[in-house]
Amino acid sequence: MTSDAFLTIDEQPISVGQVLRYLQANRKLDTFIGDIVRQFVIERELQTQTELGVSPAIVEQAIIDFRLQNQLTDANQFQEWLSGNGLTYEAFHNQVGMSFKLKKLKEEMTAPKLQEYFIERKVFLDRVVLSRIIVEDKELADELHSQIQEGAKFEQLAKEYSITDDKIMNGMVGPVSRGSMPDMLRAAVDLANPGDVVGPLGLEGRWGLFRVEAVLPSSLDDLQLRQSLQDELFEQWLAERMQQLPIKLQVGA
Repeated sequence: MTSDAFLTIDEQPISVGQVLRYLQANRKLDTFIGDIVRQFVIERELQTQTELGVSPAIVEQAIIDFRLQNQLTDANQFQEWLSGNGLTYEAFHNQVGMSFKLKKLKEEMTAPKLQEYFIERKVFLDRVVLSRIIVEDKELADELHSQIQEGAKFEQLAKEYSITDDKIMNGMVGPVSRGSMPDMLRAAVDLANPGDVVGPLGLEGRWGLFRVEAVLPSSLDDLQLRQSLQDELFEQWLAERMQQLPIKLQVGA
């Protein structure tokens, strides 16, 4: 391989310039460069954040846990797995350590904004479990509402009269994000309690009765949700940092 070759294909050297032109021809160059800049920003930030060090004992324990979970306790099996993934033990150790550092960096970068961001997004994160009866005619919707008030079963009326596919599930829609609801429906649901029926409401030329089955408020105590919001904030921070960097692409032969 010549000194300026990036790789060889069928004994023919391929330069970095050729690689970049191939990527550009396949409309993948921007993504390729974006990935490089992204990693550059992360690694430079990790180098400046000296307090983000990770104990080697924590990394070793994480590797042990990984081997147990993936049935790689045998040394030979583990070595085969490393080789099959193009890794040395040192490289794998560094990857695990980097994942811990990246987690700490995310927490550090997002902590000041997390609570405010959660409040901004809460309308889309809170969910309500709904059942519904959708009909074409308002008079029919009024009549069905009267029957429900007089003791008729919502589920039975949904099966008989609703024109939507969920009628086979007794009108059960399932969890719906408050933020995705039409304003009229969200306003009515916000004033209701589980078991209440709201409507008839005119929506998109149809009329609907909605029963609130349960309210599922979001909380930062939900670790999965917390991690998801941290990831979103971190990606926003990364995008801002990347946009601030001057980038010059130098393509050789």
